[in-house]
Amino acid sequence: MTFGRSGAASVVLNVGGARYSLSRELLKDFPLRRVSRLHGCRSERDVLEVCDDYDQERNEYFFDRHSEAFGFILLYVRGHGKLRFAPRMCELSFYNEMIYWGLEGAHLEYCCQRRLDDRMSDTYTFYSADEAGAQGRDEAPPGGAEAAPSRRWLERMRRTFEEPTSSLAAQILASVSVVFVIVSMVVLCASTLPDWRAAAADNRSLDDRSRYSAGPGREPSGIIEAICIGWFTAECIVRFIISKNKCEFVKRPLNIIDLLAITPYYISVLMTVFTGENSQLQRAGVTLRVLRMMRIFWVIKLARHFIGLQTLGLTLKRCYREMVMLLVFICVAMAIFSALSQLLEHGLDLETSNKDFASIPAACWWVIISMTTVGYGDMYPITMPGRILGGVCVVSGIVLLALPITFIYHSFVQCYHELKFRSARYSRSLSAEFLN
Repeated sequence: MTFGRSGAASVVLNVGGARYSLSRELLKDFPLRRVSRLHGCRSERDVLEVCDDYDQERNEYFFDRHSEAFGFILLYVRGHGKLRFAPRMCELSFYNEMIYWGLEGAHLEYCCQRRLDDRMSDTYTFYSADEAGAQGRDEAPPGGAEAAPSRRWLERMRRTFEEPTSSLAAQILASVSVVFVIVSMVVLCASTLPDWRAAAADNRSLDDRSRYSAGPGREPSGIIEAICIGWFTAECIVRFIISKNKCEFVKRPLNIIDLLAITPYYISVLMTVFTGENSQLQRAGVTLRVLRMMRIFWVIKLARHFIGLQTLGLTLKRCYREMVMLLVFICVAMAIFSALSQLLEHGLDLETSNKDFASIPAACWWVIISMTTVGYGDMYPITMPGRILGGVCVVSGIVLLALPITFIYHSFVQCYHELKFRSARYSRSLSAEFLN
């Protein structure tokens, strides 16, 4: 090392206020690339490319980095342990420190590598749309200055339809969509009331025409339904036209739900047009009722406008391993307790046997309502061994259900804070737009 005090036998690394002394001989072959580069520095410019500042008199080099993370990394390179994440530190921040000092993700322990992969995957999924939009706004459009206004207009339209809190127009559009969803749900629930159906039947008899032959748009409820469907269809078409990637748009879960909610209406209209009052109407009636009942999917459309439903969906997406583990626990316990309860209640004494436990599949229903502590009372053991088994089943259900719930809860809290932060960021942009 030719720069600095040539007579000094060691150098001092000052990382975030923490000082570490290294000998010159060790510095040359130090495992961290950024530190070993100090050995080849021959000028002040070379040193400032490696560190943030230096003191030539004391032979001290300053690095404005996280001191605790460097302590963990230093212990690892000196062979005093395995590289794991620092407590109370974000995985991505620690990974950035590793990259800065010259380490890679492969140096981490396997468990920490999985945590880093999950974190990077979630962060990319959550922020990719925002980063892509920001990049598109910062970069110059390929078409030059003439294409810039149209690109900005398309980007503004996308944010208006995709982010309900991004602007005042987006909030108004989201409010109108919520009103249409609520109105549609109210009409759907009211149409199943006996009085509503009786009034509709009287109107059909007075008008001497069938609801199916007249089409779903002739009655008041049908008119409201047609207006709601028209709004949802127009909204879906506009969002599809202004989307950047059409294939990615079709693959999104919320867009698939939109299609599931809209398509049954047009199928039912076509079926009523083609069947009319002929003999096929009786067979098509059940299908029409099923298709109309699929309008319940419109409730999930509220996930676009409410953080709570978005948090639920994101939590289920991130905790699918825990959910599978929970289902495995329940299935294993159900298989064990259902077989034992069927044996104790029905298999040992056929004369005084409990008919409710005549088979293992029938006993599975009792096991699931007991493990979840619902207890409808439609099935219950009558023998003493069966009651003891029932108590063990209830306690086991409480324990098994509680084990994965902790992980799901922490993931739910994390997802809620992330989505709340994102909403607050768009709200700040909305406030700035309103003031301007």
